[in-house]
Amino acid sequence: MAKVIAGATVSLDGFVEDAEGSAAALYSDFEELAGSEYMKALQDETGAVLMGRRTFDMAEDPDDYADNYEFQVPMFVVTHEAPPVTPKSNGRLSITFVTDGVEEAVKRAVEAAGDRDVTFIGGADVFGQLLAAGLVDELSIDVMPVLLGDGVRLFAGGPAVTLEKVSAQEIGVRMALRYRVVR
Repeated sequence: MAKVIAGATVSLDGFVEDAEGSAAALYSDFEELAGSEYMKALQDETGAVLMGRRTFDMAEDPDDYADNYEFQVPMFVVTHEAPPVTPKSNGRLSITFVTDGVEEAVKRAVEAAGDRDVTFIGGADVFGQLLAAGLVDELSIDVMPVLLGDGVRLFAGGPAVTLEKVSAQEIGVRMALRYRVVR
């Protein structure tokens, strides 16, 4: 059965966005990361993507997901309201807006992932909801060498969770940490 892997890139002081709502400082290495073995391994393990609506809306044109998104797999977007027009899909990537909570979104993503994993990408609020509901099997946290000082914290007021280290590796300037959630 698919594992649910909650992923995020954070500053060293634990922020996923700065005080102005930008995550740009966390992806200064995006071009290098895009072609790396690290990214290829993430793509290979991912059978479905789960994300929050704010993260989804970061794309200037939602139709670009079908043409350019690094994870060409079914995508499930947790939202209160689906947009009036469903973005383009391409036979590999389809986009489903799930309006009835994180549990339903995870259920649908796990079904779509088959024998591969579900990768949650972005959205501190949904990240916290997934942890609080006990729906996360592993955390994949990339730490960038920058201090943002203020903004949106990844782990703000979430539940206490015991973790077991799976791996830690340097990917260029970022440190990629993987932890298993101990139940």
